[in-house]
Amino acid sequence: MKLLFPILFACGTALCWGLYGPTIQNARSTTGAWSPFKPYVFIGVAYLVWACGGGLAGMKIKEDLFTFGGVQSPAMIWGFLAGTLGAIGALSLTSAMLSGGKPMFVMPIVFGGAVTVTAIVSIIQLRDVRHTSPLLWLGMLMVISGVVLVAKYTPHGHPPKPAAAAVEQSGQSDVSSAVTPSDH
Repeated sequence: MKLLFPILFACGTALCWGLYGPTIQNARSTTGAWSPFKPYVFIGVAYLVWACGGGLAGMKIKEDLFTFGGVQSPAMIWGFLAGTLGAIGALSLTSAMLSGGKPMFVMPIVFGGAVTVTAIVSIIQLRDVRHTSPLLWLGMLMVISGVVLVAKYTPHGHPPKPAAAAVEQSGQSDVSSAVTPSDH
């Protein structure tokens, strides 16, 4: 029961971040009417509203002090650094999606890579490479394999219909055969 809430919140994060890629794909201009960074402005607005509002509400519920100086400064410093990393990550993810990336390709790389980076940082922070289980390294290889398999076998849409391709080719050949050397 003690792990129930962390698991539920982790699943909620996975759900939201898993939907992020397909959602941001909808923000891409199909006509080039706006740059890929226009949607990022409102991603930032949403982060600001939800993070500040949620953080302040949570502090109120937990009866926390609304000060960030002195002994409370690590919350501000590390929170700002974490937010910066999150924002840069969101910018990178948004750039990947809006420059032509597809969610079924980009998202497995993001999440598989994030798990691997977290494990490596944990090893570095604990300074315990010698006592790291070989199963961790095997797990990292499995994550990479999983990313490749998920990206490769996620449905990518229907292939073009062969009849449509044949019609296009026959239409092009009709036009080229209709032009005679005297028409040039």
